[in-house]
Amino acid sequence: MAESEVAERVVTGPEVTGPKATGPKLTWPEVMGPGSMNVATWVERLGGPDGPERYRRYTLGTLAAFAVAEAALWAFWVKTSDVGTLGSALVAAVGAAHVGVHLLLSRAALRGYLGAGPRPVGLIVLYVAATVAMVALGCALLATGRVAGRDLVTYLIWLMMFYAGPPMLALPTRAGVVLVAAVPVAALGAAVASGLSGELLAFAVGGILFMVPFMATGMRVTGWSVRLIEELARARATQARLAVAEERLRFGRDLHDVLGRNLAVVALKSELAVQLARRGREEAVAQMEEVQHIAQESQREIRAVVRGYRTADLLAELAGARSVLEAAGIDCRIENGPAARLPADTQAALGWVVREGTTNMLRHAQGASRCEVTVRATVSGRVALVMENDGADTSPRPGTGSGLPGLRERLAEVDGTLTTERRPGGIFRLTARIPWETAE
Repeated sequence: MAESEVAERVVTGPEVTGPKATGPKLTWPEVMGPGSMNVATWVERLGGPDGPERYRRYTLGTLAAFAVAEAALWAFWVKTSDVGTLGSALVAAVGAAHVGVHLLLSRAALRGYLGAGPRPVGLIVLYVAATVAMVALGCALLATGRVAGRDLVTYLIWLMMFYAGPPMLALPTRAGVVLVAAVPVAALGAAVASGLSGELLAFAVGGILFMVPFMATGMRVTGWSVRLIEELARARATQARLAVAEERLRFGRDLHDVLGRNLAVVALKSELAVQLARRGREEAVAQMEEVQHIAQESQREIRAVVRGYRTADLLAELAGARSVLEAAGIDCRIENGPAARLPADTQAALGWVVREGTTNMLRHAQGASRCEVTVRATVSGRVALVMENDGADTSPRPGTGSGLPGLRERLAEVDGTLTTERRPGGIFRLTARIPWETAE
């Protein structure tokens, strides 16, 4: 494959035309522009079989980034506040413990919210204790005159801001609201008792009233969005399995309808021909000619049934390929992209590519351990399907197989192209490109 083909820019989307358009049709990528990201793109990327795992990694990375941001803010506060050597050491030590528990609780809370782990009650208790210790330390520094009131205000706002998220995700909604609200109220009471008053107190109250609900809601929505993506992927997987099952039922029903009657007639006429032949009757020849005619007619009908079976939609082919490859011990990752929105003819053509690519992999990549299948729309108004696997022979022997050449001819009929590429390390890539709307 040429390097320019590999580097082709892609975005996802269907063809968009106006109801009264008189000029040439515009595709979604041309309307949005190269590299545009939109809601449909993210839904397609995250709603596929591997979308939940990818989105969960994004979310865990975001939670880790929050913990890093908290550590950076405490370091900044220690550097810019004149609390002395002892005060700085205490804030740094307790702050580091708070950051560590924050990270552990955030990850455990997400797993518990998704039903992948138990509710982290122990970590919640430890986190509240670390937060209370931070509040007590800050108020003690103010009461002893080691820190100014304005420094305590930023201290408390940052502390309550980072505190609010994990408990809200870890606990049921009502219990989370109570716990998230109780600690800031207690913190403000302790600050008043330590001498914080006036405008500084008002600023602290306002900042906490804004940041605590914002962070608590944001964390809860984050967990909800991860669960929503996982439910979407499960629904699509169920839809694909139902499509495969429906196609199998249709194929079995059609075979029964085609062969059932014809085989019964063949059996009857063959038995009649045997009896006539034993009696030396010439009618036996006519009966066998009818048997031959019925057999030929059955062949034509079976070809028609198989032809219809082979036009299964692309989602069913992707689900079947994933099932077959994973049964063979190959980790298969699929990114559906716009597969569900493609026209039926386009899906049928790409379904052939998936089927032949899977067969080719099982035959010629005995050492394969992974496979990635990606469906995407390009800026040129075409659809690209890429299958990449490892374990391919580095020096393949010439064969007489007709699978890929036949597939290339089939795609050429719909103005499509098929390219193959071998890369170092036994990597094999199969790329098919066809127009979004195949020619009639």
